Amino acid sequence: MTIWVGLAVGGSILVSFNWWENYFQIISDKSSPTFLGNLCNDIKECQNILHILSSLLRIVVTACVIGAYVPLAKMDWSILTSIPSRETKIIAIIIGVQLISSALCHWFALAACKMHALRRCFILPLYLASLAVLALLVIPVIVYYQDYRTSLNGTANINFTDYCKVAVDGRNQSLNDSVFLHLVLDVTHTLCFLDMSKIADIGILTGSAVSWWIGFVLVTLHLWKLNVHRIQRTQDLFIRRLYEGAFIEQSLLLNTRFDIQTKERTKKYSEPVMVYLCATMWHETYEEMRNIIISIFRLDKYRPKEDLKFNDFTFEAHIYFDDAFEHVEGSRHLNEYAKNLVEVIKEVYGIFKNIEQKFFRKQQRDPDQKIIQTPYGGRLFINMPQGNNIVVHFKDKEHIRHKKRWSQIMYLYYLLGWKLMTKYYTQKHDTYILALDGDTDFQPASVVLLIDRLRMYPRVGAACGRIHPTGSGPVVWFQKFEYAVSHWLQKTAEHVIGCVLCSPGCFSLFRAEALMDDNVMKTYSTRSTEASHYIQYDQGEDRWLCTLLLKQGWRVEYNAASDAYTNAPMDFKELYNQRRRWGPSTMANVVDLLGSTKIITKRNKSISKPFMFYQLFGMISSILGPATICLLVAGSLTFVLNINSAAALVISVIPPAIYLGLCFKLKSDTQITIAAILSLCYAFLMLTVTISIIGSMLKEKTILTPSSIFIIFMAIIYLITAAMHPQEFNLVFYGFLYIICIPSAYLLLTIYSMVNMNNVSWGTRETKPAAGEAPPPALMPQTRAQKAKSICQWLISWVKCCKKSSQRFQGEQLSRSQDNTAQEPEQLEPEPQNTIVEDITITEEEQGQLDSNIQSWIEMLQSLSSDMKLQEDSLDQEEKEFWEELQKEYLKPLPDDKEKQKKMANELRELRNKINFSFFILNAFWLVATFILQIFNSTFAICIPKIHTLIHYVAFVDTEPKERKKIGSQKSYLQGKRESNSYADSSYSSMEDLETEDNDIESEVTRGPHEEDLV
Repeated sequence: MTIWVGLAVGGSILVSFNWWENYFQIISDKSSPTFLGNLCNDIKECQNILHILSSLLRIVVTACVIGAYVPLAKMDWSILTSIPSRETKIIAIIIGVQLISSALCHWFALAACKMHALRRCFILPLYLASLAVLALLVIPVIVYYQDYRTSLNGTANINFTDYCKVAVDGRNQSLNDSVFLHLVLDVTHTLCFLDMSKIADIGILTGSAVSWWIGFVLVTLHLWKLNVHRIQRTQDLFIRRLYEGAFIEQSLLLNTRFDIQTKERTKKYSEPVMVYLCATMWHETYEEMRNIIISIFRLDKYRPKEDLKFNDFTFEAHIYFDDAFEHVEGSRHLNEYAKNLVEVIKEVYGIFKNIEQKFFRKQQRDPDQKIIQTPYGGRLFINMPQGNNIVVHFKDKEHIRHKKRWSQIMYLYYLLGWKLMTKYYTQKHDTYILALDGDTDFQPASVVLLIDRLRMYPRVGAACGRIHPTGSGPVVWFQKFEYAVSHWLQKTAEHVIGCVLCSPGCFSLFRAEALMDDNVMKTYSTRSTEASHYIQYDQGEDRWLCTLLLKQGWRVEYNAASDAYTNAPMDFKELYNQRRRWGPSTMANVVDLLGSTKIITKRNKSISKPFMFYQLFGMISSILGPATICLLVAGSLTFVLNINSAAALVISVIPPAIYLGLCFKLKSDTQITIAAILSLCYAFLMLTVTISIIGSMLKEKTILTPSSIFIIFMAIIYLITAAMHPQEFNLVFYGFLYIICIPSAYLLLTIYSMVNMNNVSWGTRETKPAAGEAPPPALMPQTRAQKAKSICQWLISWVKCCKKSSQRFQGEQLSRSQDNTAQEPEQLEPEPQNTIVEDITITEEEQGQLDSNIQSWIEMLQSLSSDMKLQEDSLDQEEKEFWEELQKEYLKPLPDDKEKQKKMANELRELRNKINFSFFILNAFWLVATFILQIFNSTFAICIPKIHTLIHYVAFVDTEPKERKKIGSQKSYLQGKRESNSYADSSYSSMEDLETEDNDIESEVTRGPHEEDLV
């Protein structure tokens, strides 16, 4: 007994060495000799090697102990090799459950620590888990002992020691009974030295367990006072990266560091970073502008510039307003959209300035702000109530190149090339740019999460948040679920197994050092000179910028906790035009990445060849999407109309084929109208099929059919994913709308975007508002005088526009051209947002006329701002020279070259035809192959057994092939069964029920267990 106690004490001490390193570091820091400190540093430097060697040593020791125990216990080695199969399976299942559960516990513990839930989701559950384990080990022992005593009915008075001899030592070791019973008896065997029938022995056992638990709590009590960084590194949380699966709760708690916030991290994060908020605007409405302005002022209140308590980051907001000027009677004025922005700023400024004042207090006049004339147009400088600044850059497209990508190039060179490197000399790794759209709504916490991500991981070049579309109506509901699934599954998968391929420009944080890297900012400012450039560069500028970052070895990440809200298209036409841009640009950038797989996998450590294969698989799936949807529709027709599969496939191909031909001949608006009608028809078909499949499952009482499995599998995926995002679980209710709209989204929309690939216009915010919706200028409250003045200005601009329409007709025709047929002048839409084909250049006479009336817009803006007085200021000479040089080098308006525009239109049309031929011929091959398989289904069909329920499945698997019995013997068996059942079951009220049951059994036996169905 003494030897066993000594071995237990020695083994406990040796096991505790796993966690001595944590406490040893604290002792060495407070000890005067340098030996312990040097030893601790040496252990830390070679930590990985020590872990590998210690793991190998533990394996060797375990093997030696087992090898020595067998002969010392006078056992035969055959006992280890002659274990029955059932016992082997039970042992394997127990070990598997232990391994999986401990791994999941370790993973969830890490997630809890990184999510700032250290106390309620890490420490407290592990404390309670230890108590639960002790209770589960002791309570069943006492319960089974008391049950055994009760089963004797008082015939014998047996104590716990006798119980151990009779019930535990004398049990059958074959494990034919319940496995849990044998586990309880094994635990009982370890407690046989105690008499559990005595209160004193029970008290000793309970006291020992409670004392151990209290000691465990006291040793780890320091964890309650730890402060953890957001997204803390795993190596900074725990001393050892390994964990003990058998003692998982003790391993996690004892292995947690005493001081997680190391000196190096504190020193690294003590330096504040500079964040530039850069938003691009064009034709946003009054409400959309108010969303982003409120968000910026909210951030100003969250991080006051003058408050020294907050030194983690400072920020400055810049808004770049495209095409902000209109020219009326030789003078230059801000258009209605730009005026709306000034009104919004004035309104929000007053709200946030007096937000902490009394409600009925008299409002004070806002402080003076600056308005500056610049080479590119104008600038409005606003100092917010808490000291941070908003700078609005009004762009004149006749002075500087417009469109969204050129606005981004404009602020990249201004903020990073001028302010960062020339004027302020700030370190580029401490400077970030937050890209925003003109309607983005965000909270300060979302910005802080993105900043933490980039500060913590130096090789992260960009990080994006969770984008939530806002609005109302079926089109927005569809997008809400689509966005949710995309972020829940696609973006998360890319973040985990590789890199996010697209960090959306509506809410993404970029590192200045990454943007200033070789072949990033310089390449991004490349002018589109080929047809493919317009698709890859201009149609999806945010995705192309991420492509350049990935090629340079930077990582792009996704932060699901950083929420932002943006307005989504609310009508069918605007949605189709938006996706017409996104589809081809996504395909072009992914093809670019796949073509550079060898270089990217060598340069970017986060991207591997399996990840690129995953992207290749996704690309192939996207290409074959239309054909796959045709197969889905064919299956639906077969199920509903009960027709031949081959005939259903032919019928399903006819509507999209006709629509494809019409898209090459009709105008864009007509194409969208036809797509809307077909989408409605497909939606009714999908609704009918879904209800029919559900009804079939209820009627047949089985879920194991291909259609049922598909629907249930998709529903389970969406429900489980939504359950892991409980705050967004309500989006599941939009999933039904998403499912019935699948043919429209993945068939008709794909056809529309591919055929209209040569249309390089922006597509959104170009047309007039929908019926019943007020135009954007009217969204701002106006007086009667302002309305009259606005009408006069509109009439004058309309007259002037008519005079110049004949000169600019040919260029505008290219921007709206669908390549299909020539557009009439009266059918042209407003100028697109993101193509440079139709840029114009003013003449010297017009330039002189503008210079003579250059101050008119300043005076007009000053007259509109009564509460916020605008003081005219000027640029310093050095900055003025910078803008002039930048305009000359990169941003000079392009010449109005009609021949070049015509040539580019032809190149875009040719590129469209080549890509469409390859795209749709691959879909045709896929459909033809499926059609041939449908015709020869008897030859190529796969036979699977017909299974009704899980019980049938188990019976089918466990039943070995047997010879069919004779029908006579079956009838005699059934007759005997009928007679026995008639006596045993008194619940049958008549013989008709019994005969019905017998007939069912007879039919099942006659059919046999091997009948198969062709699927």
